[in-house]
Amino acid sequence: MTLIVDQPQLGVDAEDKSISTDSNELVLDGGFAVPETNSFGHTFRDYDADSERKKVVEEFYRMNHTHQSFEFVSKMREEFGKLNRVEMSIWECCELLNSFVDESDPDIDEPQIEHLLQTAEAIRRDYPDEDWLHLTGLIHDLGKVLLHPSFGALPQWAVVGDTFPVGCAFDESNVHFKYFKENPDYSNPAYNTKLGVYSEGCGLDKVLMSWGHDDYMYLVSKENRTTLPSPALFIIRYHSFYPLHRSGAYKHLMNEEDIENLKWLHIFNKYDLYSKSKVRIDVEKVKPYYMSLIEKYFPAKLRW
Repeated sequence: MTLIVDQPQLGVDAEDKSISTDSNELVLDGGFAVPETNSFGHTFRDYDADSERKKVVEEFYRMNHTHQSFEFVSKMREEFGKLNRVEMSIWECCELLNSFVDESDPDIDEPQIEHLLQTAEAIRRDYPDEDWLHLTGLIHDLGKVLLHPSFGALPQWAVVGDTFPVGCAFDESNVHFKYFKENPDYSNPAYNTKLGVYSEGCGLDKVLMSWGHDDYMYLVSKENRTTLPSPALFIIRYHSFYPLHRSGAYKHLMNEEDIENLKWLHIFNKYDLYSKSKVRIDVEKVKPYYMSLIEKYFPAKLRW
Protein backbone atom coordinates (compact mmCIF):
# COMPACT_ATOMS: atom_id res chain seq x y z
CA MET A 1 0.00 0.00 0.00
CA THR A 2 1.24 3.49 -0.81
CA LEU A 3 0.02 6.18 1.54
CA ILE A 4 -0.12 9.57 -0.16
CA VAL A 5 -0.57 12.46 2.22
CA ASP A 6 -1.77 15.81 0.90
CA GLN A 7 -1.49 18.33 3.72
CA PRO A 8 0.30 21.51 2.71
CA GLN A 9 -1.26 23.39 5.65
CA LEU A 10 0.85 21.38 8.07
CA GLY A 11 4.21 22.08 6.48
CA VAL A 12 5.07 18.48 5.63
CA ASP A 13 8.29 18.09 3.70
CA ALA A 14 8.01 16.83 0.16
CA GLU A 15 9.88 13.63 0.98
CA ASP A 16 7.31 12.84 3.70
CA LYS A 17 4.35 12.62 1.34
CA SER A 18 4.43 8.90 0.53
CA ILE A 19 5.00 5.63 2.32
CA SER A 20 5.32 2.47 0.27
CA THR A 21 4.20 -0.68 2.11
CA ASP A 22 2.74 -2.92 -0.61
CA SER A 23 1.50 -2.95 -4.19
CA ASN A 24 -1.92 -1.40 -3.54
CA GLU A 25 -2.40 2.34 -3.39
CA LEU A 26 -4.54 4.15 -0.87
CA VAL A 27 -4.99 7.87 -1.39
CA LEU A 28 -5.59 9.73 1.85
CA ASP A 29 -5.72 13.35 0.80
CA GLY A 30 -9.16 13.86 2.33
CA GLY A 31 -11.80 16.42 1.54
CA PHE A 32 -11.79 18.30 4.83
CA ALA A 33 -11.93 22.06 4.33
CA VAL A 34 -9.74 23.84 6.87
CA PRO A 35 -11.61 26.85 8.30
CA GLU A 36 -9.81 30.18 8.49
CA THR A 37 -10.88 31.02 12.04
CA ASN A 38 -11.77 29.28 15.28
CA SER A 39 -15.01 29.67 17.23
CA PHE A 40 -13.78 32.99 18.64
CA GLY A 41 -13.04 34.46 15.20
CA HIS A 42 -9.23 34.17 15.51
CA THR A 43 -6.68 32.00 13.74
CA PHE A 44 -6.16 28.59 15.33
CA ARG A 45 -3.58 28.16 18.11
CA ASP A 46 -2.99 31.91 18.34
CA TYR A 47 -1.88 32.24 21.95
CA ASP A 48 -1.45 36.01 21.67
CA ALA A 49 -4.92 36.75 20.28
CA ASP A 50 -6.82 39.15 22.51
CA SER A 51 -9.73 36.84 23.26
CA GLU A 52 -11.58 35.93 26.44
CA ARG A 53 -9.45 32.76 26.59
CA LYS A 54 -6.01 34.43 26.54
CA LYS A 55 -5.45 34.98 30.29
CA VAL A 56 -6.77 31.56 31.24
CA VAL A 57 -4.55 29.83 28.67
CA GLU A 58 -1.38 31.71 29.59
CA GLU A 59 -1.82 31.05 33.31
CA PHE A 60 -2.36 27.40 32.48
CA TYR A 61 0.99 27.20 30.67
CA ARG A 62 2.80 29.04 33.45
CA MET A 63 1.73 26.35 35.89
CA ASN A 64 2.32 23.52 33.41
CA HIS A 65 5.84 24.54 32.48
CA THR A 66 6.82 25.26 36.06
CA HIS A 67 5.73 21.92 37.51
CA GLN A 68 6.13 19.31 34.73
CA SER A 69 9.56 18.06 35.80
CA PHE A 70 11.22 14.66 35.32
CA GLU A 71 10.52 13.82 38.96
CA PHE A 72 6.86 14.85 38.77
CA VAL A 73 6.21 12.90 35.56
CA SER A 74 7.90 9.77 36.92
CA LYS A 75 5.72 9.94 40.02
CA MET A 76 2.49 10.42 38.04
CA ARG A 77 3.25 7.61 35.60
CA GLU A 78 3.99 5.19 38.43
CA GLU A 79 0.85 6.14 40.33
CA PHE A 80 -1.66 6.17 37.47
CA GLY A 81 -0.02 3.38 35.52
CA LYS A 82 -1.39 0.94 38.08
CA LEU A 83 -4.84 1.38 36.50
CA ASN A 84 -6.56 0.59 39.79
CA ARG A 85 -9.03 3.48 39.99
CA VAL A 86 -12.16 2.15 38.33
CA GLU A 87 -13.53 -0.23 35.70
CA MET A 88 -15.70 1.27 32.97
CA SER A 89 -16.38 1.09 29.26
CA ILE A 90 -15.06 3.47 26.62
CA TRP A 91 -18.49 5.05 26.14
CA GLU A 92 -18.98 5.55 29.89
CA CYS A 93 -15.70 7.43 29.84
CA CYS A 94 -16.92 9.59 26.95
CA GLU A 95 -19.96 10.57 28.98
CA LEU A 96 -17.81 11.51 31.98
CA LEU A 97 -16.14 14.22 29.91
CA ASN A 98 -19.36 16.14 29.34
CA SER A 99 -18.69 18.44 32.28
CA PHE A 100 -15.15 19.52 31.35
CA VAL A 101 -13.81 22.39 29.25
CA ASP A 102 -10.10 22.39 28.36
CA GLU A 103 -8.41 25.49 29.88
CA SER A 104 -5.35 25.08 27.64
CA ASP A 105 -7.33 25.40 24.40
CA PRO A 106 -7.55 28.88 22.85
CA ASP A 107 -9.92 27.72 20.10
CA ILE A 108 -13.09 26.43 21.75
CA ASP A 109 -14.90 26.27 25.07
CA GLU A 110 -17.37 23.45 24.37
CA PRO A 111 -17.63 20.26 26.50
CA GLN A 112 -15.13 17.60 25.51
CA ILE A 113 -17.56 15.04 24.08
CA GLU A 114 -18.47 17.59 21.40
CA HIS A 115 -14.85 17.81 20.28
CA LEU A 116 -14.41 14.02 20.31
CA LEU A 117 -17.36 13.48 17.99
CA GLN A 118 -16.49 16.44 15.76
CA THR A 119 -13.03 14.95 15.23
CA ALA A 120 -14.26 11.40 14.67
CA GLU A 121 -17.05 12.37 12.28
CA ALA A 122 -14.78 14.61 10.20
CA ILE A 123 -12.32 11.73 9.78
CA ARG A 124 -15.13 9.29 9.03
CA ARG A 125 -16.42 11.44 6.16
CA ASP A 126 -13.02 11.61 4.47
CA TYR A 127 -11.67 8.12 5.24
CA PRO A 128 -14.72 5.79 5.42
CA ASP A 129 -12.62 2.62 5.23
CA GLU A 130 -10.20 3.44 8.06
CA ASP A 131 -12.45 2.55 10.99
CA TRP A 132 -9.51 2.39 13.43
CA LEU A 133 -8.87 6.07 12.67
CA HIS A 134 -12.52 6.95 13.35
CA LEU A 135 -12.29 5.31 16.76
CA THR A 136 -8.96 6.98 17.46
CA GLY A 137 -10.68 10.31 16.83
CA LEU A 138 -13.35 9.44 19.37
CA ILE A 139 -11.05 8.22 22.15
CA HIS A 140 -7.90 10.32 21.72
CA ASP A 141 -8.81 12.72 24.55
CA LEU A 142 -10.42 10.28 26.98
CA GLY A 143 -7.43 10.57 29.29
CA LYS A 144 -8.94 13.88 30.39
CA VAL A 145 -10.95 11.87 32.90
CA LEU A 146 -7.93 12.56 35.11
CA LEU A 147 -9.80 15.80 35.87
CA HIS A 148 -12.65 13.82 37.44
CA PRO A 149 -12.87 13.36 41.25
CA SER A 150 -12.74 9.57 40.79
CA PHE A 151 -9.20 10.02 39.47
CA GLY A 152 -8.07 12.53 42.07
CA ALA A 153 -9.31 15.65 40.28
CA LEU A 154 -5.87 16.53 38.97
CA PRO A 155 -5.33 20.20 38.10
CA GLN A 156 -5.71 21.04 34.41
CA TRP A 157 -1.99 21.77 34.02
CA ALA A 158 -1.34 18.08 34.84
CA VAL A 159 -3.90 16.79 32.34
CA VAL A 160 -4.20 18.93 29.19
CA GLY A 161 -2.11 21.22 27.00
CA ASP A 162 0.79 20.69 24.60
CA THR A 163 3.16 17.91 25.64
CA PHE A 164 6.94 17.75 25.51
CA PRO A 165 9.76 15.44 26.64
CA VAL A 166 11.17 15.76 30.13
CA GLY A 167 14.70 14.60 30.92
CA CYS A 168 16.27 16.72 28.18
CA ALA A 169 16.39 20.39 27.25
CA PHE A 170 13.06 22.15 26.66
CA ASP A 171 12.88 23.28 23.05
CA GLU A 172 12.10 26.94 22.36
CA SER A 173 9.27 25.93 20.02
CA ASN A 174 7.16 25.06 23.08
CA VAL A 175 4.35 27.57 23.52
CA HIS A 176 5.10 30.11 26.28
CA PHE A 177 8.65 28.78 26.56
CA LYS A 178 9.58 31.57 29.00
CA TYR A 179 7.85 29.78 31.87
CA PHE A 180 10.21 26.80 31.71
CA LYS A 181 12.80 28.94 33.46
CA GLU A 182 10.95 28.25 36.71
CA ASN A 183 11.08 24.48 36.18
CA PRO A 184 13.71 22.76 38.39
CA ASP A 185 14.96 20.76 35.36
CA TYR A 186 15.77 23.93 33.42
CA SER A 187 19.02 24.46 35.35
CA ASN A 188 19.75 20.80 36.14
CA PRO A 189 22.80 19.63 34.09
CA ALA A 190 21.43 16.07 34.05
CA TYR A 191 18.36 17.21 32.13
CA ASN A 192 19.13 20.48 30.32
CA THR A 193 21.22 19.23 27.38
CA LYS A 194 19.89 18.30 23.93
CA LEU A 195 19.90 14.56 24.70
CA GLY A 196 19.70 14.70 28.49
CA VAL A 197 19.12 11.15 29.77
CA TYR A 198 18.40 9.79 26.26
CA SER A 199 20.43 8.71 23.23
CA GLU A 200 20.22 9.71 19.58
CA GLY A 201 17.44 7.80 17.79
CA CYS A 202 16.40 5.92 20.94
CA GLY A 203 12.73 6.00 19.96
CA LEU A 204 9.93 8.01 21.51
CA ASP A 205 8.70 4.98 23.44
CA LYS A 206 11.86 5.35 25.53
CA VAL A 207 11.19 9.04 26.19
CA LEU A 208 9.31 10.32 29.24
CA MET A 209 6.69 12.83 28.09
CA SER A 210 5.10 15.52 30.22
CA TRP A 211 2.25 13.95 32.17
CA GLY A 212 -1.30 14.31 30.94
CA HIS A 213 -4.24 12.79 29.13
CA ASP A 214 -2.19 11.64 26.10
CA ASP A 215 0.16 9.39 28.02
CA TYR A 216 -2.57 8.19 30.35
CA MET A 217 -4.92 7.10 27.56
CA TYR A 218 -1.98 5.41 25.84
CA LEU A 219 -1.30 3.39 29.01
CA VAL A 220 -4.99 2.53 29.40
CA SER A 221 -5.22 1.34 25.79
CA LYS A 222 -1.99 -0.63 25.83
CA GLU A 223 -2.49 -2.32 29.20
CA ASN A 224 -6.08 -3.27 28.35
CA ARG A 225 -4.75 -5.00 25.23
CA THR A 226 -6.51 -2.97 22.56
CA THR A 227 -6.22 -4.35 19.04
CA LEU A 228 -5.84 -0.88 17.54
CA PRO A 229 -2.79 -0.69 15.22
CA SER A 230 0.52 0.96 16.12
CA PRO A 231 -0.29 4.29 14.38
CA ALA A 232 -3.41 4.63 16.56
CA LEU A 233 -1.42 4.24 19.78
CA PHE A 234 1.15 6.71 18.44
CA ILE A 235 -1.61 9.24 17.72
CA ILE A 236 -3.12 8.78 21.17
CA ARG A 237 0.20 9.31 22.93
CA TYR A 238 1.59 12.16 20.83
CA HIS A 239 -1.37 14.12 19.42
CA SER A 240 -0.58 17.00 21.81
CA PHE A 241 3.16 16.88 21.04
CA TYR A 242 2.98 20.04 18.92
CA PRO A 243 6.69 20.89 19.19
CA LEU A 244 7.31 17.74 17.14
CA HIS A 245 4.49 17.61 14.62
CA ARG A 246 4.21 21.37 14.08
CA SER A 247 7.80 22.56 14.53
CA GLY A 248 9.91 19.46 13.91
CA ALA A 249 11.57 19.66 17.33
CA TYR A 250 12.96 16.58 19.12
CA LYS A 251 13.26 14.54 15.89
CA HIS A 252 16.72 13.43 17.01
CA LEU A 253 14.98 11.15 19.54
CA MET A 254 12.84 9.35 16.93
CA ASN A 255 13.45 5.90 15.44
CA GLU A 256 12.21 4.51 12.10
CA GLU A 257 8.85 3.35 13.46
CA ASP A 258 8.21 6.82 14.90
CA ILE A 259 8.96 8.39 11.52
CA GLU A 260 6.43 6.13 9.80
CA ASN A 261 3.75 6.69 12.43
CA LEU A 262 4.26 10.45 12.32
CA LYS A 263 2.70 10.48 8.83
CA TRP A 264 -0.56 9.21 10.31
CA LEU A 265 -0.35 11.75 13.13
CA HIS A 266 -0.05 14.56 10.58
CA ILE A 267 -3.23 13.30 8.92
CA PHE A 268 -5.03 13.03 12.25
CA ASN A 269 -3.88 16.40 13.56
CA LYS A 270 -5.71 18.33 10.85
CA TYR A 271 -9.00 16.90 12.12
CA ASP A 272 -8.12 17.17 15.80
CA LEU A 273 -7.31 20.86 15.49
CA TYR A 274 -9.50 22.23 12.74
CA SER A 275 -12.75 20.33 13.38
CA LYS A 276 -13.35 22.43 16.52
CA SER A 277 -16.49 24.47 15.94
CA LYS A 278 -19.91 25.36 17.32
CA VAL A 279 -21.55 22.77 15.03
CA ARG A 280 -23.36 20.23 17.21
CA ILE A 281 -23.25 16.46 16.67
CA ASP A 282 -26.35 14.28 17.14
CA VAL A 283 -24.86 11.92 19.72
CA GLU A 284 -27.66 9.35 19.69
CA LYS A 285 -27.57 9.11 15.90
CA VAL A 286 -23.86 8.27 15.69
CA LYS A 287 -23.57 6.29 18.93
CA PRO A 288 -24.41 2.82 17.46
CA TYR A 289 -21.60 3.09 14.92
CA TYR A 290 -18.97 4.00 17.51
CA MET A 291 -20.24 1.35 19.91
CA SER A 292 -19.56 -1.23 17.19
CA LEU A 293 -15.99 0.03 16.82
CA ILE A 294 -15.43 -0.01 20.57
CA GLU A 295 -16.58 -3.63 20.66
CA LYS A 296 -14.23 -4.48 17.79
CA TYR A 297 -11.08 -2.97 19.27
CA PHE A 298 -11.55 -2.98 23.07
CA PRO A 299 -12.81 -5.26 25.86
CA ALA A 300 -16.25 -4.45 27.32
CA LYS A 301 -14.77 -3.02 30.51
CA LEU A 302 -11.36 -1.40 30.90
CA ARG A 303 -9.19 -0.84 33.94
CA TRP A 304 -8.52 2.86 34.45
